[in-house]
Amino acid sequence: MGSEMCIRDRNIIVLDDEKEIADLLEVYLTNEGYQVFKFYRAEGVLDCIRDNEISLAILDVMLPDIDGFQLCRKIRENWYFPIIMLTAKIEDVDKITGLTVGADDYITKPFNPMEVVARVKGQLRRSQTYNPSMSGQEEEESYNIRGLELVPNMHTCYLYGEKIDLPPIEYDILVYLCRHLGKVVSAEELFEAVWGEKYLNSNNTVMAHIARIREKLHENARAPKFIKTVWGVGYKMDR
Repeated sequence: MGSEMCIRDRNIIVLDDEKEIADLLEVYLTNEGYQVFKFYRAEGVLDCIRDNEISLAILDVMLPDIDGFQLCRKIRENWYFPIIMLTAKIEDVDKITGLTVGADDYITKPFNPMEVVARVKGQLRRSQTYNPSMSGQEEEESYNIRGLELVPNMHTCYLYGEKIDLPPIEYDILVYLCRHLGKVVSAEELFEAVWGEKYLNSNNTVMAHIARIREKLHENARAPKFIKTVWGVGYKMDR
């Protein structure tokens, strides 16, 4: 079936100290054809990632042995597969923190397990779309824009020769803007292209990620060199 490329050989880590939640997610994901590596504590997670070809991780924020955000940072030091955070807190600061430490998405508890499955499929679909080595696409050319160099098939980013570490979402935003040099790209277009979901007018996710990218590129907020804001329209990068 057509969805097999998104399911076959997909290894997913599920980490939640609430046994009922971890077990429930394992059942739903296994029923969808995924191989689940289940943990109730963070201990052993990094070893599992080293020993297996992990495609996605679902991490709880509140853990007994380590903060979920801290674990997310540790993972991002070496790996770039999608990460979804689970949290019982609904404060926006927790959600934004989750995204800026390298997470790709977040889900608040309580949740519908089918929503988690849908988010997993969406993240894997996006990951395949923007990662030629996973999707079988031809390797994409590199981009060099006034000292900013991106090599999409290697997931590398250099600024004046210095490597810049970007989580997948931020990297994909940069790549999408590079693919559309000189064109103004709306927040709606960016969100739907990178996240693969319908954009809501009240959604400030794109703006938060653009701000984070600019910070890493040492951009002057008032006169950015790379990602320019076209007020009321969107964002663009020039050659």
